[in-house]
Amino acid sequence: MKTEMLNLEKQRRTIYALGKKVDFANNEIADLIKNVMKQAPTAFNSQTTRAVIAFGDSHDKVWEIVRENLRKVVKDDEAFKTTSAKIDGFKAAYATVLFFSDMDVVHNLEKQFPTYADNFYDWSEQAMGNSNFAVWTALAENGLGASLQHYNPLIDEDIRAAFDIPASWRLRAEMPFGSIEQGAGDKEFMADEDRFKVFD
Repeated sequence: MKTEMLNLEKQRRTIYALGKKVDFANNEIADLIKNVMKQAPTAFNSQTTRAVIAFGDSHDKVWEIVRENLRKVVKDDEAFKTTSAKIDGFKAAYATVLFFSDMDVVHNLEKQFPTYADNFYDWSEQAMGNSNFAVWTALAENGLGASLQHYNPLIDEDIRAAFDIPASWRLRAEMPFGSIEQGAGDKEFMADEDRFKVFD
């Protein structure tokens, strides 16, 4: 069987040591992310996922918003130094994708298809995972590292104000990406017999 997809999956790892040594133009990267997200499947073709692609000063702004909001909740100065250093690592990346779900679409589908109403939020989360994975893998295919962060809902209001985000967009994840300054370690897997059942 063909294994190109498997090989791409193996390239997609969580990379924390990210840098700005990126040879692609911003518009090339943005086009890749847009097209990959368009092709990611969604239930009912609902297309609930949204994205803000932040380069340059906008990328820096994302992580300063994270830092400012964490400062409000991490009261211990020594603990905040560690937290702040972690934020510096994300800020050292080249850019960030902010992923959102459009809850207006979700709620409209709930009304339109009441039989399935209880499922549409779950399906929007599945769509989000599909987009996260697709973008992450496409970046990896092009030699760019990334990680997936979740500082929402702590930063939601400030991100909304900073980037003029519609009220219906719910922030779900933040993906800093850039050059790979240090690769990921070995990946461990649980035993197949604990994870899979195969029936003939």
